[in-house]
Amino acid sequence: MLNEFWATASTTYKVLVFSAMGLIAAGIILNVIGNSSGNQDLAVASLAVIGLGLILHIAGIVVRGQRIRKNLKR
Repeated sequence: MLNEFWATASTTYKVLVFSAMGLIAAGIILNVIGNSSGNQDLAVASLAVIGLGLILHIAGIVVRGQRIRKNLKR
């Protein structure tokens, strides 16, 4: 089961993973643009986007852990 987790993963987990990756990537891009253009407000706002991506990543870890624990109890 652990080797094929992605194939059997729930839609919720997949949405959380892709949303987290997208937000982290968008935050990094915004940070680079903000810092290279000297726009400090954009650079600081990008940290909130990265933080939200990290929170979604942690939520994905929780969803995955709950599913694994539930399957191991069977």
